Amino acid sequence: QVQLVESGGGLVQAGGSLRLSCAASGRMFSWYTMRWFRQAPGKEREFVAGISWNGGSIAYAESMKGRFTISRDNAKNTVYLQMNSLKPEDTAVYYCNTDPTQFRPVSGWVGDYWGQGTQVTVSS
Repeated sequence: QVQLVESGGGLVQAGGSLRLSCAASGRMFSWYTMRWFRQAPGKEREFVAGISWNGGSIAYAESMKGRFTISRDNAKNTVYLQMNSLKPEDTAVYYCNTDPTQFRPVSGWVGDYWGQGTQVTVSS
């Protein structure tokens, strides 16, 4: 079992920044590929970014490239999402995602475990 707890969401003006965190339980966290997804009101959940177990492989959705940065600290069992130059269309609930299996793809894959989500609201 893996538990994921997101934090760091909030209200920010367009052009601003936020850093999301996802704390994971489990002593094998350093094995897990970690991903961020988001879901805006009335829309399907979409992939944001993914990072491999050692950070050697990273992927972003096209609209996030150059603005978002995913990283991880295996010593703290935490993955981060630094979001800069935020736009109103980034408003969504952001979710952390993984599965407790080594070498899963960083993108094009959805793990079995989700956090509860953290709300990000960007005002214009």
